[in-house]
Amino acid sequence: MGLKEEFEEYTEKAKTLPASTTDNDKLILYGLYKQATVGKCNTSRPGIFNLRDRAKWDAWNSIKDKTPESAMEDYITKVKQLQEA
Repeated sequence: MGLKEEFEEYTEKAKTLPASTTDNDKLILYGLYKQATVGKCNTSRPGIFNLRDRAKWDAWNSIKDKTPESAMEDYITKVKQLQEA
């Protein structure tokens, strides 16, 4: 199984993570997913009153130098960790 196929498998598994998954962990997964599928953050930072989207943007932008392949690997690792917890 190639990296892309394994990544797609774990994106499906991420949908079934426990309800106890923290918002911080969800933001990490969001940033890794966006980096893996889109690449570098390509939008402007949302306004200060849009807290949810701003947090998501920050999570994605914080890993802007990570390659898509590396982001896929980190995403898979993070989902595995969260499933075990």
